[in-house]
Amino acid sequence: MTDKELKHLLESNAKTVQAMLDEMAEARQERQELREGMFQIQNAVAQLTNIQERITNLLISLDGDRPTILKKLSALETKLDRLLQQNPTDELG
Repeated sequence: MTDKELKHLLESNAKTVQAMLDEMAEARQERQELREGMFQIQNAVAQLTNIQERITNLLISLDGDRPTILKKLSALETKLDRLLQQNPTDELG
């Protein structure tokens, strides 16, 4: 193999190695971006789970308060009925 052929082979190999290194660097960068994206997705899922739990707790709380609200409304209705029975000649409106 002549010096010129050897030099050409070395240059060709150097270009190939450089191209491989560039591809490896790009792949490394892509993997890092994917990791960051996955981390963001995990955070979003955690936030959504937290929100879902809070909504569930709120609905449970509202459902638990329903009897209290109904009792208060019933008590108001009873008082109103008594007042109306005390003053049967008065008209509303």
